[in-house]
Amino acid sequence: QVQLVESGGGLAQPGGSLRLSCAASGSIFSIVTMGWYRQAPGKQRELVATITTGGRTNYADSVKGRFTISRDNAKNTVYLQMNNLKPEDAAVYLCNTVITTGNVNLPYWGQGTQVTVSS
Repeated sequence: QVQLVESGGGLAQPGGSLRLSCAASGSIFSIVTMGWYRQAPGKQRELVATITTGGRTNYADSVKGRFTISRDNAKNTVYLQMNNLKPEDAAVYLCNTVITTGNVNLPYWGQGTQVTVSS
C-alpha cells in the first residue's frame, strides 16, 4: 500500500508564505516524479510544479519566481515553498506522485490541503 500525507496548508495574507509538504509511505521502490496541483472553485485542476528524483523541476508560469519545489528522497517527501502569495493562489493543493512499485509506475494522489490567501 502507498499513502500520501499532506500538510502545511492554512491561511496567509497576500505577500505571505506557506510551506506545503507531502510524504509518501508504504511499499515503494522509488519515486519517479513528485508534484503539486491545485484546484480553485469554478476552475479546473492545474499543474503547479513537478520535480523528478534527479532534481529537474517544472513550474506553471503563474508561480515562477515565487514558488519553489524541492524533495527529500530519503524521506520520500516533496515540499512546495510558496512565497509572495497572491489571492489567486487560493485553492486546494493536491500532491501527486508517480511511484515505481512492482516494476510498474503508478500515480497516487493526496487528499488535498486548503490554502487560503486573504487580508
